[in-house]
Amino acid sequence: MPVYSMTGYASVQQSIPPAGGDNAPSLWRVGLEIRSVNSRFLDLSFKLPEDLRSCEPQLRSLVDNSLKRGKVEVRVLVVSEQASNIPVASARLLQQLGSFQDTVTAWMPSAQPLTVAEVLRLSGTGSSDLPENWAESVADVCKQALKALLDARQREGKRLTAMLQDRVDQLKALAEKAEPLVPDLVRQQKDRFLERWKDAMALTEGSVSPEAAQDRALTEATSFAIRIDVAEEITRLRSHLEEITRLLGKGGDIGKRLDFLIQELHREANTLGSKSAALELTRISVDMKVLIEQMREQVQNIE
Repeated sequence: MPVYSMTGYASVQQSIPPAGGDNAPSLWRVGLEIRSVNSRFLDLSFKLPEDLRSCEPQLRSLVDNSLKRGKVEVRVLVVSEQASNIPVASARLLQQLGSFQDTVTAWMPSAQPLTVAEVLRLSGTGSSDLPENWAESVADVCKQALKALLDARQREGKRLTAMLQDRVDQLKALAEKAEPLVPDLVRQQKDRFLERWKDAMALTEGSVSPEAAQDRALTEATSFAIRIDVAEEITRLRSHLEEITRLLGKGGDIGKRLDFLIQELHREANTLGSKSAALELTRISVDMKVLIEQMREQVQNIE
């Protein structure tokens, strides 16, 4: 399955065929615009003319069946294709609306004036004369727009996949670079431990008992074991990278899983840096965190 981004845009328009399938020219055109950005869940919003509100459940069902995650906005508009079909309100009705507006403004000075679209709606000369088959056309346009949106999200997902795989390869290279440093780190820590052990043994010549010296040695040994255990972090980091590669190849709904793995990568890189006693290993840890942060930003866009 492909990897889908949650970012995309599509816009489709088509004429509404005359009712009955006659050869008369189409007088109406329906347009649908759909855009999406990243979100933790599927968050839908619809901007429809009042006369098209009845088709919202059908549009919502179509979007639900096509998308898993993302903040999605759907905008639908039906317009006349001929200027002569634009409805005109009567002069008397316009006078009444103007009088009502003056009354409202007198009591509420901050009220906004009526727009042309609002005047048409209030006068009953909006899109109430739409053809009977307009709902079918709206659904058809929505299906076309969703297909175009999925294509756009797939193209963006392909780009994100390539970027993430490139960062995975760089992280693997850094892990390969860090692994030979571990034996040197162990030797350095071993030398420090032996020096502290000798200091502890010297205490036995004085007033400190051998038991106290042994406790001191055990404490130093524990600290030594914790400090040198960076190989475990490198192993887990490699495991997470392999899982990310597998998920990118699998595709589908992988965004949340990738987000979790990125958090784990960041944890391992942080631990690697905090345990490091070598400057080169510290630099590798910093480089890893830079790459992981770049991945985290892009993973937020994957469905």
